[in-house]
Amino acid sequence: MTVAVALEMVLAAVVLSVAIWTITARETSAAVVGFVAYGLLLALIWVRLDAVDVALTEAAISGGLGGVLLLGAASRLRAATTAAERPGAAVRLGAAVLSVAVAVALAVGVLLLPDPAPTLAPAAVANAPATGLGNPVTAVLMAFRAMDTFLEKVVLLLALVGVWSLAPDRLWGGYPGPRHEADPRGVLAFLARLLPPVGIMVGIYMLWTGANNPGGAFAGGTILAAMWLLVIMAGITDTPPIGGPRLRLVLIAGPGVFLAVGLGGLCFGLAFLAYPVAYAKPLIIGIEVAMTLTIAATLGLLLAGAPEREAER
Repeated sequence: MTVAVALEMVLAAVVLSVAIWTITARETSAAVVGFVAYGLLLALIWVRLDAVDVALTEAAISGGLGGVLLLGAASRLRAATTAAERPGAAVRLGAAVLSVAVAVALAVGVLLLPDPAPTLAPAAVANAPATGLGNPVTAVLMAFRAMDTFLEKVVLLLALVGVWSLAPDRLWGGYPGPRHEADPRGVLAFLARLLPPVGIMVGIYMLWTGANNPGGAFAGGTILAAMWLLVIMAGITDTPPIGGPRLRLVLIAGPGVFLAVGLGGLCFGLAFLAYPVAYAKPLIIGIEVAMTLTIAATLGLLLAGAPEREAER
């Protein structure tokens, strides 16, 4: 047994242990912390599998912004949850049986796959040069799975609208979340002035390099959202009112540009979401730029929550 195989076995055992601990944790906050650790460990596994793009997204969403979102939800639920509301033994047993049944079904499905398993990888590799992209992950997501990528951005936008709908009618169009105030001479304010310029450059680099190397719109947008949230939490700026036309334009920029390019393919006699070979790379980069702005704004506003303050008149 090599050292690499031994490390992989240890990592797999740790991931499984953290997953079990997360499921069985009695306290919500402890389960959230376990979920964050689980996401970071999964990122290491993706790196080991040479899927750096997936690892970046896993670390940013599951170990970063997703963890913060779940911690906020846990803090809001803690005061409202009572011992009487905890599920009984029958419910817990049913959930355990259902989980085991799903796991067994997935395992059986994997074991029953034909050998070799059916794959479109050769066709994707043969046609990837037509996109002009050096990163095969970006080529697959933006060309061969463009419909999935487009719908993911629509789902993000619908999730944000769902969060906003939790606000009372009188606050619709107001400011999401509370107005944060921090010590102007404290560490948080210092970091909020020091890190954003560097973080913005890193986010832009992650977007640009995604055409040929690991990165892309989701990784870049997540970094930009984190820098924006840092500035908001330090009290340097406030969240924008959700009724602002410029904010709404940014939120629909990604899906809107994606849809326009897709319809353009139909107009030029190709297919929906098909790119002319001569303009494939510029069109994909244009979509990625618009999606980066949409992802950054959407993730930041999802963490900010529903409107809690009226807009200034």
